[in-house]
Amino acid sequence: MPSVAKLYSLSAAGGYFYKKPNNQHMNSDKNISPVRVLVLGANGGIGRQVIEQALQQGHTVTAVLRTPANLTITHPNLEVVKGDIMNPVMWEKHLQHKDVVISAIGRNTTKKTVLYSLGNKNLIGAMQRTGANRVFFISASGLEVNPTHNVFVRFFTKNILQKILKNPFADLWRMEEIIKQTDLNWTIMRPPRLVDKSVTGVYRFAANHVLKGATTISRADLAHFMLANIYNEAIYKTTVEIAY
Repeated sequence: MPSVAKLYSLSAAGGYFYKKPNNQHMNSDKNISPVRVLVLGANGGIGRQVIEQALQQGHTVTAVLRTPANLTITHPNLEVVKGDIMNPVMWEKHLQHKDVVISAIGRNTTKKTVLYSLGNKNLIGAMQRTGANRVFFISASGLEVNPTHNVFVRFFTKNILQKILKNPFADLWRMEEIIKQTDLNWTIMRPPRLVDKSVTGVYRFAANHVLKGATTISRADLAHFMLANIYNEAIYKTTVEIAY
């Protein structure tokens, strides 16, 4: 397995800073061998970024989504599978021999939901049955108030954001508790506000502690981080905050 430790250094904010190798494209690190990736929520903003970047890096990708025709990406190394995370029997055989699973499922709703908790519980069970072990889950930094934010942002998070999103946030909390009880090599990603910008490969992150001043990250750089840290044992079984 490749060593990625040389790509990181402690930042003044207490997190880590990804350094692009000099004179190399950000997606061409020669220390990272091709891997087999399975993506759930493949047609969402994060899922599509994972697929596109993984294919650019020479990885083999299996994309699982309810309506395969909605995914317009085509590539010789891309397999598209019809499946619903609520019904793992449809797709769990495709977990076999995968190096990493990225659960990028999501739903744009403020209503009560069990998508995150029950859906990812289904995924965990399917991984345990098929022998898959490495997995990333997407949560949200807004579950907790960041004490390093200014008073306005703290007020907004506690009194507006958390109230508006109380139902999906409650399910994300349930999801995180379920994940933490497993023996998989999991990483929970807690991004702040997601934006649509091109990948930069330059960002900060913190494992199991608050990331100072974390306000935004692009979906592209969130995907970049996960693909760059598949074999980074320092973030196994941790909750990671990431931001610019």
